[in-house]
Amino acid sequence: MIDLRKKDFSRDELIRLLNTPMEDVQELFDTALAIKKETLGDEVYFRGLLEFSNICAKNCYYCGVRCGRKNLHRYEITDDEVREAARFAVENNFASMVIQAGERTNKAFVDRITRALDIIMEESGNDMAVTLSLGEQTEDTFKKWRDHGASRYLLRIESSNRELFEKIHPVDHLHAYERRIEGLELLRKTGYQVGTGVMIGLPFQTVEDLADDLLFFKKMDIDMFGMGPYIEHEDTPLYQYRHLLPPPEERFWLSIKMIAVLRLLVNDANMAATTAMQTLYPEGREKAMLAGANVIMPNLTPVKYREDYLLYENKPGLEQEKEDTVEYLEKCITGIGLRVGYGKKGDPLHY
Repeated sequence: MIDLRKKDFSRDELIRLLNTPMEDVQELFDTALAIKKETLGDEVYFRGLLEFSNICAKNCYYCGVRCGRKNLHRYEITDDEVREAARFAVENNFASMVIQAGERTNKAFVDRITRALDIIMEESGNDMAVTLSLGEQTEDTFKKWRDHGASRYLLRIESSNRELFEKIHPVDHLHAYERRIEGLELLRKTGYQVGTGVMIGLPFQTVEDLADDLLFFKKMDIDMFGMGPYIEHEDTPLYQYRHLLPPPEERFWLSIKMIAVLRLLVNDANMAATTAMQTLYPEGREKAMLAGANVIMPNLTPVKYREDYLLYENKPGLEQEKEDTVEYLEKCITGIGLRVGYGKKGDPLHY
């Protein structure tokens, strides 16, 4: 029996934990939740999510907004819509927002994001923690956004196994594994709280790969995590390998085990209960929170854009208005004995 409360785990132990049979998994989840409560308390933090634009220069094989999808309506939200979302976040006592978009590096895009940050800072009296999830950028761009108020950055590695990474991305300079690693190092250098994550249940992926991902997170000293099950999108190249996928329920529970094992490994980091979990399992986010996740992201994107930001299929919450979502999520959180950390930025202790 593995001592779930020890400080370090070997690769073999991580593999065994990820392979825990469902009838024995409750102890793993309960221990992860207990560690999370002891280290970070019983609060779950809201991060108001803005899906800023689905225009993307990249062509990743798994993604519904890849530039190769010619029939997708592309959008970018306006400054006024950013202001409205920021106002909503402030009025509803959120202390944190996330700006996510397809990856672009051109000056016009960099300037738009800078302006969005200025608007959020203005509306919040410089008192909003903003996470960016905008892909690989230059050190100067990272610095510029940091200077305009961004303090956290999520750059998902998607898989730390180079061979698998190269199976799910085009193999070229724009999608290079080294550049992704370098991006994480630049973020640390420019003073961000650094976030990353992986897709779980990809074609060609093994449990050994996932154990290596966990060790990679530990080695890179990551502060926050956003990870969840891989969900296929029929208009992407990876869809042709769907026969290799574990069934949805298996991918879901493997994702929950990943969160729990990561919580044992990194007690003090922030971990999101992602929307993808909800797609595969009706109470997916609750299960993630009960296994140690402590961040949830109400979607503040104007409803008219949401169906154009489908990174994967069957995404929930497309029709819900912002108010419903907040109310609904609060009910989910209190319903499982946790509470919302209103008015708190929820910086990871790890940072």
